[in-house]
Amino acid sequence: MDYNFREIEQKWQKFWIENRTYKTEIDHTKPKFYVLDMFPYPSGAGLHVGHPLGYIASDIYSRYKRLNGFNVLHPMGYDAYGLPAEQYAIQTGQHPAVTTQKNIKRYREQLDKIGFSYDWDREVRTCEPDYYKWTQWAFIQMFNSYYSNQTQQARPIAELVAHFEKSGTADLQAACTEELNFTADDWNAKTEKEQQEILLNYRIAYLADMKVNWCAALGTVLANDEVSEGLSIRGGHPVEQKVMRQWSLRVSAYAQRLLDGLDKIDWTDSLKETQRNWIGRSEGAEMRFEIVNPTPTLPQGEGEDLSPNPSTEGEREAKPSYYTTDANTWKLLKENAKSMRLEPTEAEDLLWQNLRGLKLGVKFRRQQPVDIFIPDFVCTQKKLIIEVDGEYHNGKEQIELDVERTRILETIGYKVLRFTNEEVLTNVSSVLERIRTEIKNRDIFTSNVEVKVKPSPCGRDRVGFDVFTTRPDTIYGVTFMVLAPESELVDICTTAEQAEAVKNYIDATKKRTERERIADRKITGVFSGSYAVNPVSGSEIPIWISDYVLAGYGTGAIMAVPGHDSRDYAFAKHFNLPIIPLIEGADISEESFDAKEGIMINSGFLNGLTVPEAIAKAKEYIEEEGIGKVKVNYRLRDAIFSRQRYWGEPFPVYYKDDLPYMLDESKLPLELPEVDKYLPTETGEPPLGRAKNWATEDGYKLELNTMPGFAGSSAYYLRYMDPKNDKALVSTEANEYWQDVDLYIGGTEHATGHLIYSRFWNKFLFDLGLVTKDEPFKKLINQGMIQGRSNFVYRIQGTNTFVSLNLKDQYDVTPIHVDVNIVSNDVLDVEKFRNWNPEYKNAEFILENGKYICGWAVEKMSKSMFNVVNPDDIVEKYGADTLRLYEMFLGPLEQSKPWDTNGIDGVHRFLKRLWSLFFRDNNLSFSNETPTPEELKVLHKTIKKISSDIETFSYNTSVSAFMICVNELYTLKCNKKSIMEPLTIILAPFAPHIAEELYHLLGNTTSVCDAQWPLHNEEYLKESTVKYPVSFNGKVRFTLELPADMSREDVEKTTLTNEQTQKYLDGKTPKKVIVVPGKIVNIVVAP
Repeated sequence: MDYNFREIEQKWQKFWIENRTYKTEIDHTKPKFYVLDMFPYPSGAGLHVGHPLGYIASDIYSRYKRLNGFNVLHPMGYDAYGLPAEQYAIQTGQHPAVTTQKNIKRYREQLDKIGFSYDWDREVRTCEPDYYKWTQWAFIQMFNSYYSNQTQQARPIAELVAHFEKSGTADLQAACTEELNFTADDWNAKTEKEQQEILLNYRIAYLADMKVNWCAALGTVLANDEVSEGLSIRGGHPVEQKVMRQWSLRVSAYAQRLLDGLDKIDWTDSLKETQRNWIGRSEGAEMRFEIVNPTPTLPQGEGEDLSPNPSTEGEREAKPSYYTTDANTWKLLKENAKSMRLEPTEAEDLLWQNLRGLKLGVKFRRQQPVDIFIPDFVCTQKKLIIEVDGEYHNGKEQIELDVERTRILETIGYKVLRFTNEEVLTNVSSVLERIRTEIKNRDIFTSNVEVKVKPSPCGRDRVGFDVFTTRPDTIYGVTFMVLAPESELVDICTTAEQAEAVKNYIDATKKRTERERIADRKITGVFSGSYAVNPVSGSEIPIWISDYVLAGYGTGAIMAVPGHDSRDYAFAKHFNLPIIPLIEGADISEESFDAKEGIMINSGFLNGLTVPEAIAKAKEYIEEEGIGKVKVNYRLRDAIFSRQRYWGEPFPVYYKDDLPYMLDESKLPLELPEVDKYLPTETGEPPLGRAKNWATEDGYKLELNTMPGFAGSSAYYLRYMDPKNDKALVSTEANEYWQDVDLYIGGTEHATGHLIYSRFWNKFLFDLGLVTKDEPFKKLINQGMIQGRSNFVYRIQGTNTFVSLNLKDQYDVTPIHVDVNIVSNDVLDVEKFRNWNPEYKNAEFILENGKYICGWAVEKMSKSMFNVVNPDDIVEKYGADTLRLYEMFLGPLEQSKPWDTNGIDGVHRFLKRLWSLFFRDNNLSFSNETPTPEELKVLHKTIKKISSDIETFSYNTSVSAFMICVNELYTLKCNKKSIMEPLTIILAPFAPHIAEELYHLLGNTTSVCDAQWPLHNEEYLKESTVKYPVSFNGKVRFTLELPADMSREDVEKTTLTNEQTQKYLDGKTPKKVIVVPGKIVNIVVAP
């Protein structure tokens, strides 16, 4: 009887579905085991053979644990939101939901053909309202929470409000965007709007200005991995760095807990290290550097300096102290500003009402003190001031004062727009349009640098900024400062002489992502024109701007120590800046001295100390002198949570007085509305701006952005536990039973961001008491990638003739990728090739031995290289069981390996040989006879090997073991049921279809999935005989096969009477006979 894999596989796939074989319920009589796959994004291309690799691996383990008596949860769903579906909607007008549904149907067909043991009753789709209702719900909880640094957990925002009402910010330990200081009286005197603005500074889900990768052509923000070399991966559109009002999640508050949690979970060291690097914990000190006017100490640089030479002493103008205002003046300004807000002019009031009604993406304030002035309207985010002038401004003296006032404000980075009362009252729309245009034109970036005003020794106030360093001992070696191009300090530090050069530099750098800037070693920079005071030595050092510094790392500003940092050294050499050695004997003539050891020199009070001693001493000095503080810093930044797309989860947010409020939970889910187009509006709003009546019942406008793709994938593992629950994300009963994921298998592309966000999400829910485990994934494995094996044909230049591989060197040829699906074992099907492309219809071939042999190379599996292999084709030709076994046979699970169909025939032949063990002359044949010791040994050796391999995920060696087993049983002509039935059970995780069929042919009526995993018996593995190497004076001459239980004395006696022994003794009497039982016999004779 032939092995009809198509019939067998269709039969059992139908059986599993109809009998709901893999349906899982809570069962307290069994131990639980939760196996998770990273659910796929359903693209239009469907699966290729690389996609099922991890799914097959997890399915093998799921089936194995089920056979071992565990209640196994193994669900599957779809990460259904994605940019491709939205782009297709833009191109065709077809709703993304229609496209996604079609793609999911295709994916399900492909997954079913491979025979996975998924509980499809638990399927989730992130685009379904009953799913994203719980993403919206979680977002509301985050908005209504803050992170307490004291208790190291999320707490209700109401507790924070109570603290403010009682104590203001005194004794407050809370994660925040900016350190604020106010009293309880200050807080209680504020309006609701002012209080809500302050609370955004502390909420775990908050709205703030963030630097993003903006792609105008796609109309959305892109993640770093969606951008390459300044272009979007999808479509190749320009991408620029831009500051936008975005929702963010305060992931950074959980940095230390995310680090600590790595010690509790069973992940590989490399994966843990990737997470640690992403979080980036560093210990050091933060010091304050004050900014001063330019001084003439910087030499002219060389290379790619985009700025003119710094000013010399003779060229410097006497400038007003525009950074300074004493405390009394500041208090007076604040009081005057409050009075002026109560009595606006008619024009000021009209413009204010209109500004409030516009969706400009920025915030304006009325009568906001700036330096020693009180402008009418101020946007600090864009450094924009708007003045509305009455008639008295027409006087000559007042005009001069206005000019001087504008000059001073522009000196500190502000742009001033002036309008007359008449302009505002008669043509306010024109005024607003000019304001809108100016906002778009100003590319002022924010950063994490904290700009402070502190009283200076002379009694005036100076602007300063904080810099974090892990090496405070190197403070005497600082010869220049470097700001990130995005830093708000750039505007403060840039002088008029350097303004154009700085602008040009920033325009160039904003086209590059942070990832690209980190990887690129090219040296570029521009001098700001300003200097900073070293807080320890008092020396003035130049402030430069360069894209090798990132705004989100530390404070977005560094103190450069070129003598002992390689990047600083390269920068200093490039621009001819001073380099000071700080370690005795350090040679810095060719490179920096980066070692953290040696004796300090050129370092003031640190001289003579070792580096570790100097670090400790420097920290102590910094805190004693009040010039900074010792602290721990993290590279991990908050997650930007807004996307300007249609196809995504809607935010449960509405706006009142330009401030965000959450919908009541009873209104969830807030479903995506219909729109006429999937493009941004004509005024630049996201696609949801096209929706009709996108507002609450009370008329408040709803949020126009949607959530990013990772929103739905951050807690899907929890929803699988209780997917039909409409009252909670997961019930207490379900979560207490399933608890956490025991095994998670996913690709390396999910090794960083996805895991960070999922772990953060889980820890937040744990803080709220909603989940039982602090960590979501107990064990995690990243499977490797199946790469494409491309094939090539070789066309002779200027012809339509193709020459075979081993003859190509005789001609001038061009290699051309050819579809691997018309190539078998590197032999081209020439007729299919002619029909593959009209260009090759009349192709001619120069063959070798009657065949056209193709060349090959290992490359990424890609449509453009024609090396994508559809698993449907493999299943159709060889069967799903062959595909499953072959993908595991290709190599270790965690390594990348090329797809090569050349070996798949061998795996298919193995299954056919296995099948033949059960048949004699095409008739089913098995016996109930007692198996022989040899047969038992083969079986139990295999059981032991397969059990061990599955536990260690060594699936490739498992397949080899199966092949050896079947070959040995075939040689023994074994057809014993007591041997064959356990074999089908241990094969079931790998090849479930043929295992089910053979298990039933042996007379079983239940599914092999419900069988019990057999245990190996060591007694059957014991050898009955032992081969003893027999040595003479340590040199092996022959071997003897003796019974394994023979005594030492009998081994010696038998060896000495052996004919070969007598031959080598040659009549001599042994001096000594050494017997190591079961190992060796050594006979010592006289020379």
